Amino acid sequence: MLDRLVALGVFGAPQGVRGEIRIKSYTADPKAIGGYGALTDKAGARRFAVKLVRLLRDDMLVAHVEGVATRDAAAALTGVELFARRSQLPAPEPDEFYHDDLIGLEAVSTQGAALGRVTSVLNHGAGDILEVTPPSGETLLLPFTKLTAPEIDFTARRIVLAPPAEIEGEPPA
Repeated sequence: MLDRLVALGVFGAPQGVRGEIRIKSYTADPKAIGGYGALTDKAGARRFAVKLVRLLRDDMLVAHVEGVATRDAAAALTGVELFARRSQLPAPEPDEFYHDDLIGLEAVSTQGAALGRVTSVLNHGAGDILEVTPPSGETLLLPFTKLTAPEIDFTARRIVLAPPAEIEGEPPA
């Protein structure tokens, strides 16, 4: 579990003519992407030593990558996702989770009934949403809150879910 790759960002377009490149950071603090040590591509075949230059806006950074000195070299990296080993990331605070740690957890109801597996954690601006794929039937999209997910057991690879009444087919009160 600690040796798997976790996506931290993706290279964007070159910035200027001296080999700088844009990076869209997936980290909570966009600038933190430069503090995890050497990053790799998805295959783990290429290594990238990223030195942050500046924050461009929101989650977009301008960086220098060791060994990349020209605009053409930077352009060749456009679209390459950046990964770190899970073991390179700091332990999350209590009640904080890496989205990647939730993927694959067996989802069960508070009564112990199997609901499926967590296949994705989405966020479209209004909070995290768990995507749970059941063995058959429609995918469940549930808000990732303490009320909806009262228990997470990473050792057992299980998450207990209490879907809101509206999702279980009851009209809202």
